[in-house]
Formats: sequence, structure tokens, C-alpha cells
Amino acid sequence: MALVRSLSVGNGDMFYISHGSDSFTIIDCCLGADNRDEILEELKDASRTKGLTRFVSTHPDEDHIQGLPYLDQGLNIRNFYCVPNNARKTHVTESFRHYCHLRDNAKVAFHVFKGCKRRWMNQEDEQRGGAGLSILWPDLNDANFKQAQRDAYLGTAFNNLSLVMRYKTGPASFMWIGDLETDFMEAISDNISLQKTTVVFAPHHGRDSGKIPDSWLKRLDPQIIVIGEAPSRHLHYYTGYQTITQNRAGNISFLTDQNRIHVYASNPGYDFLDFCENERLEDFPNDFYVGTLPIETKYTL
Repeated sequence: MALVRSLSVGNGDMFYISHGSDSFTIIDCCLGADNRDEILEELKDASRTKGLTRFVSTHPDEDHIQGLPYLDQGLNIRNFYCVPNNARKTHVTESFRHYCHLRDNAKVAFHVFKGCKRRWMNQEDEQRGGAGLSILWPDLNDANFKQAQRDAYLGTAFNNLSLVMRYKTGPASFMWIGDLETDFMEAISDNISLQKTTVVFAPHHGRDSGKIPDSWLKRLDPQIIVIGEAPSRHLHYYTGYQTITQNRAGNISFLTDQNRIHVYASNPGYDFLDFCENERLEDFPNDFYVGTLPIETKYTL
């Protein structure tokens, strides 16, 4: 079994994966004074039995790196994954300064790119298996990405610096897209390898400005799209697709189990997912069972 958990952190993103192997992965960071102690303790507890912990930064916007120094102090980050960049900002926060420190530290940083290979990320050896992670973007030679790098260096924009990462465990798969904007996704559609993915986390917290274009959705054919915590007036609700909105669900947990995913939400008032089966499972600590999703392995289009 593997657990993928999307944390409710307000206007930001933070996830973790407790792999079925000896790996633990944290994706992005959005810690404030009101949640940082609770989340840090949860991460420590969830990773306690794991031999390797990595942190993946989709991109260096503040709502994806807030509290990074506190996280590093508590967990001692020694595997920091990010896209190659020289992003700069006129207003330098403590979190961005720490991001740059980790990004530029050759002892801990691994700069990811389309198709990259790394021991224990997607390769195994006699010591430890692979974690099932693959990087679909960026293509370092793509003109669109090079422009995104220039924009970040000039300090004018950071969303399109985002990586695209896919996690596969058995027949289940999950995808993160950072804050890529719709027009950028459309521009790179022919230069990114997409395949059916069970759960997709909508970019840009589910905002209209990060709507996943049809050219992507047809290939991803997701069973669930998770919509983040942007203000409801800015959200795109993906008519025709099954969705979970974090504004209503709170923390969301996906527990893989052979050819099924059991879904839990921290909001006790969150409705049972009518597109799921009801296996009447017990609740998690602080999470409530909202349904079981049989995993589709073929396109339904």
C-alpha cells in the first residue's frame, strides 16, 4: 500500500507520499504559524519508518515554499529536487532565500528534467527500490521553458517554471503540475508525454488561469481531479470529470490497495463520493472515509 496525502494549507500547496517502499516524498511547502507545528509532527510521524526522504519543489512561488526553513530545520532536508533555474525576486523572503540556498547546494540539490533518472527515485539497486516517480517536464531545450527560466531570472513570473511529475504505484497513478498556466500547457502539448492518470492535482490551485487544456485531459483521462483552495469565484470545476474540492474536503488522503484507491477527507461533513463504491471502511485518525475508487487501466474515451 501507498498513501498520497494532499494537505489543506489554505492558498497554497503541500503534499506527501508514503511510498510502499522505503521512500517518503514531500511535495511543496506552505507552512504558517497556525499550522506548521501540527504538519511538521505529522510528517515526522509518517516518515519515521522510512530510510529516505526527499523534498520536491514544483517552483519557487511563495505559496509553494512558505516555511521551508522551518521544514528543513525539523526534517534536515538532504534530497532537494527542483528544476534548474536562477530565479530572483525583488522582495526576498526568508523562505525564498532558503530555497535558493538548497537549490544552489550541490550536496543536496538534484535538478530535475524530462526523463531524468536517479537512484531510488525511479531506479533501484540492491539497497533500495525505486519510488515510482517520473519527471515529464521540463524539456531543457524547449523554447517555452527557456522563456520561463528568463522570466524567473528577471523576477517577473514563476508559474511556468513548474515541473510536471507523475507517481505510479501498481495500477494507480498521480500527477502534479505545479502552477503551469493554461496557455503554456497548450504550447507544450506536443512535447510532453501524457498517459492515463488516476488522480490529477489541478494546477494553480484549481484556478481558471491554470485550467488543464483539453489537449491534456483527453490523454490523461483522469478518474479524479483534485481542485485546490483558491477562492471559489476563481475555480474551474471541470464539467464532465469527477472532482474533489479541497475547500470542502479539507485534507485528502488516497490509500492505494491493489486495484483500488480508498479516499478519506478530514472534514466530517464532507459528502460520500457518489462516483465511488462504499466498502464501509473504518475512518483514519482525523480523516473520514468517503469512498473507494476502482482503478481504470484503459481509456474510457
